[in-house]
Amino acid sequence: QLQASGGGLVQPGGSLRLSCAASGFNFPYYAMAWFRQAPGNEREGVSCISGDGDSTYYSDSAKGRFTVSRHNANNTVYLQMNSLKPGDTAVYYCAARPPLGGGCGPDAMAYWGKGTLVTVSS
Repeated sequence: QLQASGGGLVQPGGSLRLSCAASGFNFPYYAMAWFRQAPGNEREGVSCISGDGDSTYYSDSAKGRFTVSRHNANNTVYLQMNSLKPGDTAVYYCAARPPLGGGCGPDAMAYWGKGTLVTVSS
């Protein structure tokens, strides 16, 4: 249903673009979110985007460095990550929230991808 890609090893200050390809549901009607989980930490929300792309949300740690976008014609959501820090190291997951759902917390999500590992290290 959701396949995240684009993770890898990057030096501090570098950039990565994550992609999440969706299938099996009516993508434009679903808000999409990115979460991450670092070793030993709980899963945390990073960003969220409405179905039409007009509304976005960022965590405090992501604001000013990350940009979420979506291309509904391609059923894909993206997370552009700039100025990466070692603290951004985590497995990044994409998730989809159904049309009648509210908020961008993990409990609101109906579908989850398997995650892609981002490692920020010199």
